[in-house]
Formats: sequence, structure tokens, C-alpha cells
Amino acid sequence: MDKALQTKPCRFGDRKNSDVVICLKNREGTPKRFCSHSLVLINRSKYFANRLSHPSSSDCINIHCSEVNYDHHVNLLKLLYLPADSILDSFDSVKSALGILQVAVAFLCEEIARCCIQYLEAVPWEDKEEELILKAVSKLGSIAMPILARIQPVDLAATKNVFVSAVRVATSISGPCPPFGNELKTSAQEQVEFMLGDDEDAPLVTADDEVKSVLRMGLLQIYSTFEKELSALLLEPDLVSDRAEEKILHSLSDLEWMCNILGKMDLMKDFVSNWAESSSNVLGVVEDKKLDSFMWGLKIKLIEVTAKVLEAVGYGNVILPTPIRASLLKTWLPYIRKMKPLLDSKGSEGTGFPYKMSEDLCQNIEGAMVTLVLALPSNDQADILADWMGAEQVRYPDLSEAFEVWCFRTKSAKRRLVEGLDGAAGNATNIKSKKKKKKKPRQVGSPKNPTNLKLSCNATSPNPPKYRLIFFSFSTSVMMSSCSLLTLPSSSSSLILIFIS
Repeated sequence: MDKALQTKPCRFGDRKNSDVVICLKNREGTPKRFCSHSLVLINRSKYFANRLSHPSSSDCINIHCSEVNYDHHVNLLKLLYLPADSILDSFDSVKSALGILQVAVAFLCEEIARCCIQYLEAVPWEDKEEELILKAVSKLGSIAMPILARIQPVDLAATKNVFVSAVRVATSISGPCPPFGNELKTSAQEQVEFMLGDDEDAPLVTADDEVKSVLRMGLLQIYSTFEKELSALLLEPDLVSDRAEEKILHSLSDLEWMCNILGKMDLMKDFVSNWAESSSNVLGVVEDKKLDSFMWGLKIKLIEVTAKVLEAVGYGNVILPTPIRASLLKTWLPYIRKMKPLLDSKGSEGTGFPYKMSEDLCQNIEGAMVTLVLALPSNDQADILADWMGAEQVRYPDLSEAFEVWCFRTKSAKRRLVEGLDGAAGNATNIKSKKKKKKKPRQVGSPKNPTNLKLSCNATSPNPPKYRLIFFSFSTSVMMSSCSLLTLPSSSSSLILIFIS
């Protein structure tokens, strides 16, 4: 090693005392030469130290690089000449530091790599930069893991604490946040929903007792606010103003958000129970004559929230006692039946009326109501169907499917119950006869003498033959689609029985 190199300071690209040339070649093979110094290369890079210590090494080192990382190679060579305490301050962007880091790891420049990691770990990242960092770090191994500290999964306890705090802000359990207004509350609601989102990632929070307790507190807080604002609505001096409607709509939107959250946490029953309990009071205010021509946004939003409740109860996701289910349906059916034509009429006037029931909303409500009706006792079904057919607006919701099923059930109820009792009695008789083990004499019309076989469709026969049971199974599926078959005479029934047999 030349002693002059050890005493004089070396500068990158200085040809006077350079003893090594670094030749960078891109994909096309175009070379770019950089005058360097072996002393610097050996001290700062184990890769160059190994290359230069080899007996067959030359004073020209060829390095292949791409157009993408060419600048990063050049920057690394420059950093080799900087003092250690100046390297960190030389970085000017995440992209540059990340590129230099990858080259530094490849050339075993540990000091420069540590500075790159320290820089990347401390500075903020944009979304695109974060994706680049994730891709790069996955190839660098454990040396770059400190960079990922800010995005690595946290333990469940820390996640739960963040979630609970967000719920408190989203539901105003701890009171409003004056400096931020509703912005912080809205942001908290969005993030809570995201944390529970249905996507390829697993939910961040599980519904343990503490989480459920906070959610129930939030529900009560939101319900309380909604009921207070709704009660004060009729006392507003100016119901026509947008401010009055915006205030109550904001509270109702919070309630709808809570409905979505509780559905993901298996707490929908709490929401449905509260909604069913307060439905009469809510409609008592909304149907007041003062609001006949106003608050259309509030009215359509109430229907949307009610649709979620009807679906949860109608499809069995929430189990409630019969009186509550019947009351829920009898309370909201007349209101929805009245509002649908009113909203359609307003929308057809061509005045840009923005509030209407979408086709999906109508179908969801109709389907939920049909299943809800059919799950009630027969007498409750009769009351609801009679009221539905006796009203002026029979077109929506269409409960004709529920009516057909009710007709079939009512007409065949006595016969089906008798058959069930007779079948049970017949089974008991057969068991007794088997226990006695007595030989019975051959009967007329037995399988060995089929000429006298008789078909009986009398519902009161003590031992109904298998043919009547087959007919009953067949007629059940047919009757569900056409009520006309319910009135078939017994002679026609016998013909069908013979045909099936």
C-alpha cells in the first residue's frame, strides 16, 4: 500500500493519487469509470476488501448494475468518502436512502447500511414509499427489520386499548371534543369500522367482555342522544330549516353506524331490542301533523334503519319473543306502506326530490316481512294479513306469498294435526302387537289378495294408508305454489292417489 495514500486525504474521483478504478456497467454494457482509492474501499466495504486482497486482483473492478440502481451505486461510492458522522445528514429522500441501503447491504458496507436504516426508521413515509420499503426489506433479512417496527403486528392488548378508545370517541361516551368538533368523531367511526372490516385481513379485535361492555355503553349513549333530539324536534321554532333536520339526521346516522358495528360483533340483539322498544315513540313524533310536509330525509333514514332490524329478526339472526316480533311488524308495516307511495309521488313530480326507496331496499323489506309474518302464530298472521288486504295500499309490501302459505296452513291444519295424532296412535298399536307376538289371520285385501285392495282418503280413518301420505307430501309442494289445488274434491284426490301408487 502506498504510504502517500495513508497520509494525504482522499477525495472521490481524484485521479492524482487514485490506485483503483471502479467501472460501473449498465445492462447495455456501457462502462462508467470512477477513480477510487483502495484504502477507502477496504476500510468501508468488506466486499471490496475481499476483492482487493485476492492475489489475482487488478486495479480495475467491474460492477454490473441496472438503470434503476445505477444512481444508487454512484451515491454509495461517494458516501464511502464521507466521515461517519456526516453520512446520516447526506440523505435527502426515502427513495434514495432505500436504494443506497440495498446496495450497501450487497457490498457489505455495514456503517452506511446502519445509517440508511436509522434514517428510514425515523422519517415519515408516503403510501407508495411504504410499499417499496416492504418489498425491499423482505429481501434484506434481519438487518433491516428495525425499519418495520412501526408497521409490525401489535399484541392483542394494545390493539384492544386503541379500539376501545376509538369507540369511546365515536360514540361520545367521554363527551364531545370541542377543538375537533365532529371531525374526530367521524374519523373514529371510520377507523372502528375498518378494524372490523370484512376483507382478506383478519379483524383486529375480538368481542371479549370488555369490548362488548364498551359497545353497549356506546349504544345507550347514542340512543339517549337520538331520543332527546327527537323529542325536542317538535319544539323547534323553524322546522323548515335545514339545520333542524341535519341535527337529528346526524344523530340517526350515528345510530345506523352503531347498527353496522354491533352486527359484526354479535351484539345485534341489543340494537334490535332497543329499536323495538322505542319504535312507537319514534313514529309518534315522525307522524305528527307538523312534519307532514317536512323531514323527508329523516323519514327515509328511519325506514333504512328499520329494514336492517326487520332483516335481522325475520331471518332468525336475532331471536325475540313472539309478542315483540308481532309488535315490531304491526308498528312499522302501516308506516312503510303509507310512506312508499308518498315518496314515489314526490319523486315523480320532477322537482329533483332526492328521497326515495331504492329497489334493493324495497325488496329487502318485503322479503323480511314475509318471513317475519310466517314465523308468527296463526292468529297474529290473520290479523296482519287482514289489515294488509283491507288497506288502500295493497301493492307494497306484497305479502301475497305469506297469504298463500297462511291459506294452506289454515285449511289443512286440522287434517294435518289429526293425521299426526293418528300416526302416533298407529305406531303405538304396532308396537303393542309386536310385543304380543300373535299370528294374525290373513285379511281381505292383503298383498296376497290385491284384488280387494281399497284406497281410503278419509282423514278420520284409524290407520291412514301409505297412499294418502304420499298424496299429502305431493299436494304440499303443489299447494304452496297454487291455492286452487287446496279445494280438490275427494274423488279427484283419489284419482291422483291411484296414479301416484
